[in-house]
Amino acid sequence: MSTKTTPKMTAEEFFEWANRPENAGRRLELEDGEVIEMPSPGILHGTVCWLLGVILGQYLFRRGTGHATSNDAGLVVHREPDTVRGPDLMVFLDAPRFETLEPKYTERVPALVVEVLSPTDRRGKTLRRIEQYHKRGVPLVWLVDPEELTVTVYRPNEFPKVLDETEELTGNGVLPDFSCPVRTLFTLPGQQPAVPAP
Repeated sequence: MSTKTTPKMTAEEFFEWANRPENAGRRLELEDGEVIEMPSPGILHGTVCWLLGVILGQYLFRRGTGHATSNDAGLVVHREPDTVRGPDLMVFLDAPRFETLEPKYTERVPALVVEVLSPTDRRGKTLRRIEQYHKRGVPLVWLVDPEELTVTVYRPNEFPKVLDETEELTGNGVLPDFSCPVRTLFTLPGQQPAVPAP
C-alpha cells in the first residue's frame, strides 16, 4: 500500500500561498518546506519591536546608509527543502536603491537579526532559529527578553553574552559605532526605565 506525501513548498510557492486573501493576518513561516503558523505575540512584544525599530532606524539615518526591515519580512535561511523565517527585525548595511528592494523574501544576508521573545516562544525552537541564522551567514543576532529586561548577544563560534538593563549594547564590530543602554529598549518616551519583576 503506497502512502501519498504532500509536496514540500519552495520559498516562492510559499510567498504566493501565504499572500492569498484567505491567509491575510496569519503569522506564517516555512520550515523544511512545510507551513507553520505562530500565534500573535501581543502588545508587549510589539512595543519592544517598535522601540528597537526606532533606535536602529536612528542609527542608520545617522550613518546615512543601510536599511532595516520589520513585520516578519521573510529571510530564506535554507534551500532544498526551503526554510523561510520572519525575524522581528533585520538590519542591512548595504545601500540598495529603494526601487530595487525585493517585493518577496530576501536571500541577502543581514548584518543583524533581532528576535524578541513572545510568551509562546520555547527555548529549543528559538536556539534552532539562531543557529539557522548563523549558518546562513548572519554575523550578529540579538535575542531580546521583554520580561527579564535582557538582551542576549549571539556571535558565531562564541559563547552567548547576556546583558541586563544596567549595561550597554554595542554593535560588536558588526554595526560600526552603534551603542545604546539596554534600558532604552524597555523605556517608553517620557518614562523612567522599567524594573524587572522579582
